[in-house]
Amino acid sequence: MPIAAIGLLFLSAILHTSWNLLLKKSEEKFVATWWTVTIGGAASLIVLFFIGLPPREIWIFGLLSVLVEGAYFITLSYAYQDHDFSLVYPLARGAAPAFLAVWSLTLLGERPTPGGMLGLALIIGGLLFVAASTLIGSAAKGIHLRGILLALTTALLISIYTAIDGTAIKRAHTIAYAFLVLGLTPLPVTPFVLRRYSWSQVLGAWKTQRLRLLWTGLLGVTSYVLALLAYTLAPLSYSGAIREVSVVMGAFAGWRFLGEKLGQTRVIGAIIIFAGILIIAIFG
Repeated sequence: MPIAAIGLLFLSAILHTSWNLLLKKSEEKFVATWWTVTIGGAASLIVLFFIGLPPREIWIFGLLSVLVEGAYFITLSYAYQDHDFSLVYPLARGAAPAFLAVWSLTLLGERPTPGGMLGLALIIGGLLFVAASTLIGSAAKGIHLRGILLALTTALLISIYTAIDGTAIKRAHTIAYAFLVLGLTPLPVTPFVLRRYSWSQVLGAWKTQRLRLLWTGLLGVTSYVLALLAYTLAPLSYSGAIREVSVVMGAFAGWRFLGEKLGQTRVIGAIIIFAGILIIAIFG
């Protein structure tokens, strides 16, 4: 697997962890999510004005991705409101590569090498190991099924829009597709948010959290674009799995910036994931 793709995915993972931490700190998750996609969408439309639209043959992929990503942002907000960040984020991001591996194999016809399969298995295993440690550590608080189902639904949506985006990018090799999707994503999210909140509540969040919301939106755009660039350089099944190293970054960030306990099991999970990435880089 090209080193350039791995570097792009690592940077994307860092930025993804960053904007999720900012979202987690927001007082009202649904409103903060709306500002995130709206700021990112506005920035993307400005870029599209200068670079032009992608080829028409991939517009259908863009529209499908917009619908799935809109559902993803709504589900993610529900999940964060329903349960702890330390449960939802690892479980959602950790389970997504497992779903994506199925789509890549059955729909895209990707055939990983034996070394790639081993690395992929280690990454998925390590991610789920981190998620499992979170579940065990939270058991005393009384985990309920709703939080777990929301996280797994979020993982499923992540895998679906990643498969759609990966297919589109490999056909067109154009970054304009990324900005088209980001520019249209606010459309399915806006009606949902405005049914729950008034404009005064939405604008109130902007007045009190303007800087944080700006950073969240711009970090989200950059993370997404970097991931799509990596998808043009390497197999989607590998790329999607490596990007989910953000789960480990999130564990460290939660410990460092949110005062959460890291735990020995998460360190073991991080080592397993790093081993998988090295195997893919060398043998994938």
